[in-house]
Amino acid sequence: MAKAGRVKNEGKGGKGNEGLGLKAEVAGIVLLALSLYAAVSLFSYGAGAVANWGGALGVYLSRALLWAIGYISYVFPLLMFAVSFEFLLRRVFAFRVALPVSFAVFILSSAPLLNIVLLSDTAGGALGRVLSTFFMSWIGATGAMIILSATLLITILFATGISFIQIGMKLFPPAAGLLKSLATKAMQARESSSEEDTEEALLMDEEFEDLDAFEAEEAEEIKPAPIVKSRSQGPAIITPKVSKKSADEDEKERLEFSSPKGNFKLPPLSLLDPTPEKTGSIDSDSLLENSKVLEKKLLDFGVEGRVLEVRPGPVVTMYEFEPAPGIKVGRITNLSDDLALAMKAMSIRIIAPIPGKAVVGIEVPNRTKEMIRLKEMLEGPAFSKSRSRLSLALGKDISGSPYVADLARMPHLLVAGATGTGKSVSVNAMILSILFKATPEDVRFLMVDPKMLELSAYEGIPHLMTPVITDPKKAAGALRAIVSEMGKRYKLMAEKGSKNIEKYNQRMDDDGEGDAKRLPYIVVIIDELADLMMTSGKDVEECLVRLSQMARASGIHLMIATQRPSVDVVTGLIKTNFPARIAFQLPSKTDSRTILDAGGAETLLGEGDMLFLPPGTSRLQRIHGVYVSEAEIKKVTEFWKNQGTPAYGDVILEEEEATLIDEDADLGEEFLRRYDEAVELASQLEMISTSYIQRRFRIGYNTAARIIEKMEKDGVVGPAQGSRPREVLLRKPHE
Repeated sequence: MAKAGRVKNEGKGGKGNEGLGLKAEVAGIVLLALSLYAAVSLFSYGAGAVANWGGALGVYLSRALLWAIGYISYVFPLLMFAVSFEFLLRRVFAFRVALPVSFAVFILSSAPLLNIVLLSDTAGGALGRVLSTFFMSWIGATGAMIILSATLLITILFATGISFIQIGMKLFPPAAGLLKSLATKAMQARESSSEEDTEEALLMDEEFEDLDAFEAEEAEEIKPAPIVKSRSQGPAIITPKVSKKSADEDEKERLEFSSPKGNFKLPPLSLLDPTPEKTGSIDSDSLLENSKVLEKKLLDFGVEGRVLEVRPGPVVTMYEFEPAPGIKVGRITNLSDDLALAMKAMSIRIIAPIPGKAVVGIEVPNRTKEMIRLKEMLEGPAFSKSRSRLSLALGKDISGSPYVADLARMPHLLVAGATGTGKSVSVNAMILSILFKATPEDVRFLMVDPKMLELSAYEGIPHLMTPVITDPKKAAGALRAIVSEMGKRYKLMAEKGSKNIEKYNQRMDDDGEGDAKRLPYIVVIIDELADLMMTSGKDVEECLVRLSQMARASGIHLMIATQRPSVDVVTGLIKTNFPARIAFQLPSKTDSRTILDAGGAETLLGEGDMLFLPPGTSRLQRIHGVYVSEAEIKKVTEFWKNQGTPAYGDVILEEEEATLIDEDADLGEEFLRRYDEAVELASQLEMISTSYIQRRFRIGYNTAARIIEKMEKDGVVGPAQGSRPREVLLRKPHE
């Protein structure tokens, strides 16, 4: 019954495959029985039928075999036994027609060879006698022995796959060493000869070679240097090139390229935890063994090929597999779960094919993962030599090379990842990357954190434009203010004839108007987009779309993170205008396609493992994120807090407060009543600020800012003076 149910579920195609398997199994059992019977009959062959264990038929069978092929008869049952197993294994493996053909050639070559070597007419039977006579008449006895011996060795090689050269090298190590040394010398001589032949051509193209050498020198800093292995030893193992510069030199380069202006100082790298020393080295034997396991497992599923290169990284190892001609790539991509089982890995990601190469990439997790610290990234030349104030140290790629991105070129970043996958840690690492590059005069932050946990550590740093916004209802108003600031900046740049913020600031420096006219970059960071879309979805989406479409040239950039990348959170308009996206581990392929337009995020390992989609390309880059501890964040933020207080009374929000959506601002008569109370309070003071009114009357920041704005229009207080409180101009008007 179970069998019938199984066939019924398999359908029509399953019945056909089952029938073929049964026929092969029956044929294998029949051949196995015949081989055993022939062996019993031959080894018990005597003078009479009684002495033979195979009976009378066994006597006739033994006599016929000995007459036909002589001593080869005793090998014949073994050949039949091997063919029977080939039929039995046909249920799982492809049947190799070459095996029985090889056995037939083995008999045809060994039978005459026995007759010639042993000088006997019966050693090879009648078949050997006829063939030996034929060969000796045409090529002589010596020639026949050479040809037949070579044919016999080739037949054994094809049937078993055994390499006689490898066996000889293991049995005779001195001879093997001599052959290797001779081969090495011959290869060196050939390479030197080739260099001499091409020297004249290289001199003719000297100018072009200088240009290529310059480009190659730049690429050497990020490209891995290969460790070449001979083809006989297996695939080549590629390791990343380690920078030889000291940490002091990297720190000097970072400060030189950053060169902060004004009274602020950049934080030293000593605030970060030191990079742990790497223990152990790359186990080449283990990598080569894994390559063989991959090749064997793929061959079991009918995918023939070989591993050309192995690229060990901090978290995963990339195996570059070259499939044999005629193998479809789709057959390999469907085997990820089976390969994960064979490699004893949590998950395996397959890149089919690797862009620009005729190979398939198979990423296998390492048994021991390397922790990537922020200090190691900031010390490297990729970050220290970057001139952008918005450089983001994302982590290391699969080969172990540092990966640094520029937010100014993205120009906006969308981040998605489930809880506990390292999303928030990586966002903190990006923020610290900017804090190590830029002063408050260079970059200002607008942070929105509805969860009130992730970004609260940055409260009070001088880079902030407003306190960290935790109320989702107030976030829409803050975004409207940023939209208005964008329009204001474009007007200023149009007056100066500048196309972007870099040229505008350069014009200000050339005109000698000082830092007062320079425009800092503005980075809007939203830690959880889903909360904002649930409360003020329409307003938030409208502001984000406008900013993402137009804000790049004005120096305003967005960095948005979400745990739930569903279509109602990451809408089509938002995703279209965010060309740069990062996906951490996600629960399903659907979520991965929502954020990346491709699968793969569901196979990530967590703990900062991410897929990065750079702008202007569809090629995903796998990066292992940086780890930053809470203690490191606290040290850096305290360093900035000690240099100054944030200018919360920024002109951006004070001039655009009328556009904010705030419940307290829509009270009408209640607002006017509080305004009168605030004027009465101000008349008793010499200085007053927005935060003071907010605390005194226990109202929202937006309402307090509108009160200050109206006071300025009515002549009660003076204009804004940076982060200082405003001067009260009207003293007790009722007296």
